[in-house]
Amino acid sequence: MKGQPFRAENGGIVLSVRLTPRASRDGIDGVKDSPTGPFVQARVRAVPEDGRANAALVELVAAEIGVAKSTLAVVAGHTHRLKKLRISGDAASLESRLAAWLKRFE
Repeated sequence: MKGQPFRAENGGIVLSVRLTPRASRDGIDGVKDSPTGPFVQARVRAVPEDGRANAALVELVAAEIGVAKSTLAVVAGHTHRLKKLRISGDAASLESRLAAWLKRFE
């Protein structure tokens, strides 16, 4: 894998995610590579209507990395499978937390 699926920004982290809605279960399937860079593969049971799948994604990622849901927001890709999630907080702390979390999927 080339690099991490996230980048530090002023006041937080931006995480690249590919979301599969209407899945049989909620979960993270690991980190995948693409020509545009690595991303986290996620799946949720929610349907992609009225933002339900995005809300389920925010809940899933918040629970997985141990942060409050209120610190996460979908900042790009609201109606697409490829999304950017912004996680607000101390970038250095979040970066180490995400790196440790992602090691589970190697």
